[in-house]
Amino acid sequence: MRHASLKVAVIGGGANTEYQVGLASAAAVSDSLIELGHEVIGLTIDQQGRWASAQGELLKGGLSYAIALMNGCDLVFPVVHGELGEDGTLAALLELLGKPYIGAPTAAGAIAMDKIATKAICRGLGIAVAEGELIGPAGLSRTYALPAVAKPVTGGSSHGVQLIRSRGELSRLLRRAREGRRRLMIEEYVSGREIDIAVLRKSDGSLLVGPALEITVQAGGIFGAVQKYDGSAVFMIPAALTSAQQRHLESTAGELYETLGCAGVARIDFFLREDQFVLNEINTMPGLTKQSQVPRMFAQCGLSHQELVAELLAAPTIPLLASPVA
Repeated sequence: MRHASLKVAVIGGGANTEYQVGLASAAAVSDSLIELGHEVIGLTIDQQGRWASAQGELLKGGLSYAIALMNGCDLVFPVVHGELGEDGTLAALLELLGKPYIGAPTAAGAIAMDKIATKAICRGLGIAVAEGELIGPAGLSRTYALPAVAKPVTGGSSHGVQLIRSRGELSRLLRRAREGRRRLMIEEYVSGREIDIAVLRKSDGSLLVGPALEITVQAGGIFGAVQKYDGSAVFMIPAALTSAQQRHLESTAGELYETLGCAGVARIDFFLREDQFVLNEINTMPGLTKQSQVPRMFAQCGLSHQELVAELLAAPTIPLLASPVA
């Protein structure tokens, strides 16, 4: 059923390493919105943090003009992955503007982006996580068996994820952590199957969980930024799970989604080690191209990209300063 036409500002790009993915996701979302009969105002944040049109033309008024455009819309659909977007930054801006938007509220985005904070919450919920720690000025509090995994505490699309195979690589990692501006962490290498699941909030408040997806990579490797986009990884939907494993996965993902206070759609990534699901990370603004994992998961259960976008549009996050969309 076609809903009343809305004027929607779609924000893509991003001042981070996921800029190109953000452009592609925003373009796909915009196409589906137009097919649904809505008007789209396309905005882009470039890699220097400047505001531009969807065609990349810099806005003369910068952020001020972008705010004026967003205030003239019914709601905003931010499709900016990673830092300075998905991490609650854009949600905070839209909360202050009182503008309804699609996706996780500020706190949910910020906490989910911080892998150390997410691990702490998971431990409290009894969800298994890979043992690890923040690399502080004094180095590590314990010795880690190699290989181990190093990654930025924040960020996405597996950028900066590194498999540490030698003591020399570990020493260079510790030096980089001391000298760099970004917080880095290390964790044990989890050998297991990589299983992802998507959770979507519907307009009636219920959760729709898509079929699980399994990622297969070369033995002994990791699903890093290169493997994510070079076509070498194989996705299997649905993942080969027992009915008990599927139920447990859905329950765990739903509990984490609710505890963090997520909205819209989130992708939650696990490792399956023997019969135990170990959390890898949660993405509160996952890729939304037609080839991305989340749309492919929901397509498996009959929800097209257009229908997925319509579901997201029907359940916006309403700021405290705004009235609900009519």
